[in-house]
Amino acid sequence: MTKYAFLLTILSFCTLGLLAQKPAPPEKSDPEARKILDRVRKKYEGFKTIEAAFTLTISIPDQPATSEKGTVGQEGDMFRLDMDQQVIASNGKVTWVYLKQNNEIQITDAEPEDGGGFLTPKDLLSRYQKGDFLYALIDKVARKGVVLTQIEFKPKSKSSEYSKIRININEKAGTIDSIEAFAKDASRYTFNITRLTTDKKFPAGHFQLNAKDFPGAHVEDLRL
Repeated sequence: MTKYAFLLTILSFCTLGLLAQKPAPPEKSDPEARKILDRVRKKYEGFKTIEAAFTLTISIPDQPATSEKGTVGQEGDMFRLDMDQQVIASNGKVTWVYLKQNNEIQITDAEPEDGGGFLTPKDLLSRYQKGDFLYALIDKVARKGVVLTQIEFKPKSKSSEYSKIRININEKAGTIDSIEAFAKDASRYTFNITRLTTDKKFPAGHFQLNAKDFPGAHVEDLRL
């Protein structure tokens, strides 16, 4: 699992993807957790756009932890992810990936089912509505003077790369503070939202990449 695929997975959790409207079976998921998720979902649904600054920390067994900062913006099915080594943008029909080290732009179709190879919010919303996860309220913790409610999600599929995903919610603000994913190989990915901007007006063309903005870049069009 690459950190970029993981990051686009958790985008689904920090926007509307995880907070789906269709409840999971009440006998299998925690109804109290559902109430909290519903409140957060309704707040996020009121935003036309979302932009978040974040820090992604990756902990792999027997290796030093690494951290990377970035920003992500979303408007409907469109998103843009900017990180140190890579930029990913999608207008809902086409997905562009710019690899900074190679100075290369890869272009693929944004498939409705899989987001062109990445897990988009729309994709996870569909999976969650099918009951792919069980969730439960597990704890309340205080961090930097803020009380966070922790809800854990466990995938039903035994083939999932995650053993569990934990979402930390600031109930007072009605926002998601951070997300932790625990991989089956004992790796741990922590996504901390450092700034959240809502209803921002993005400039034209923000959710696509233009080769002229990347001088000398090689363009690899992988669309069928």
